[in-house]
This record gives sequence, C-alpha cells and structure tokens, in this order.
Amino acid sequence: MKGLFVAGTDAGCGKTHVCTALVRAWRARGIPAVGWAPVCCGDRHEARALREAMGLPALSLDLVNPVHLRTLAAPLMAAELEGREIKIDSLVKGCRAMAEQGAPVLVDSCGCWATPLASGVIMGDLALALQLPVLLVASNRLGAAGQVAMAVNAMRLAGAECCGVVLNSTSEEWDTACVTNAGLIERCTGVPVLAQLIAGQDELDAAAFEPLCGM
Repeated sequence: MKGLFVAGTDAGCGKTHVCTALVRAWRARGIPAVGWAPVCCGDRHEARALREAMGLPALSLDLVNPVHLRTLAAPLMAAELEGREIKIDSLVKGCRAMAEQGAPVLVDSCGCWATPLASGVIMGDLALALQLPVLLVASNRLGAAGQVAMAVNAMRLAGAECCGVVLNSTSEEWDTACVTNAGLIERCTGVPVLAQLIAGQDELDAAAFEPLCGM
C-alpha cells in the first residue's frame, strides 16, 4: 500500500488542509490519490473535505471515515462516552478498503502522534500498523520547532521515522520565528521541511512528495 500517514503536532495545525491539497495536486497530475480520515470526533468536516478533494461525491462517507464519534473530545474519551471501542485491526482493514479506490492513500490522522485512541493505544500505533511513511504538519509559529522536535523524537522512540515536515501558517503576518523555523527544524532534527504554506495557500508541489510514497 502506497501513501503517507499525515500526523500533526497538535489539533488544528492544518493536517486536513495539507491532505486535501496533496490529493488535488496528485489528481491534477493524473495520479488517483485518495484521502482517508480513520477517526472523526464531533463533525465530519475532514472526511467531507477529503471526499470533495477526490472529486468523488458518490463515494461513501463511511468508507472515507469509518469511525465517526459525535463527541468532540479525544477519541478514547469520545468512544467511552458513547459506549464504543476503537480497534486498530478494524482501522487497518478500513485503510486497505480505501486503497482499493486509488493510490497513494493520504491518512488524515486525528489529533497528534500521541492522541489516545483506545486503552493503551495512541494514534502513532495506527501509523505503525499501517507501515506508511509519516509526514508531520505543524503550525508555523513561535514554538513550532520544539513541537516538531518532540514529535520526531517520539516517533523515533516508537520505531517510526518522520520523512518530512510541512509548516502551515494561519496568519498573514510572519515574525522571526516563522521565518527561521524551517532552518531550525532541519538543523535540530535532520528532517527536511518539504513545504512552507502561507495563509490561505492551498497548492502544493505534489512531485516533491512522490518519492516519500515510493512513486
């Protein structure tokens, strides 16, 4: 299975924005990329955005997003409150089913690497089970370098390797941190910063990400 597991340094850093941009860019190049959101908590905005980016309005939302929890909380807590249990094996099967719709598969993870999914299970465990390269998205702001370093270290301790970082800016104003984060991240972690998005930018050079997927 070819694809990328798109992790984040925190909630709201822009994972879905990056996933949809990559899906659109790859499809524009004739590559049938698909987006998959294993778990959505609260609404299904991420899943709908991925389906729209694929240009497949008839595709079942339950295929794009197999686990929808209505409670806006960490998946473990939301599942417990709703009397449900998230199982890694079921999610892996769901990802394989999504891969039948096209490739590469962009996995839009929920929360960050350490977000609790089930008792003793975190989001990173799903990345390991899927055996996909990990792309890390971070908000380009003060503190981003430290957040990225912590996430990369956690991945390495778990036996995973971060193949690249995307810095996403939600503010039109760039301060010194925004300008220097990329160089600092590469210097401190050895992980390449593959893209720096300015506020509102929804286009990515998909070709730069293709080697990560073995394409």
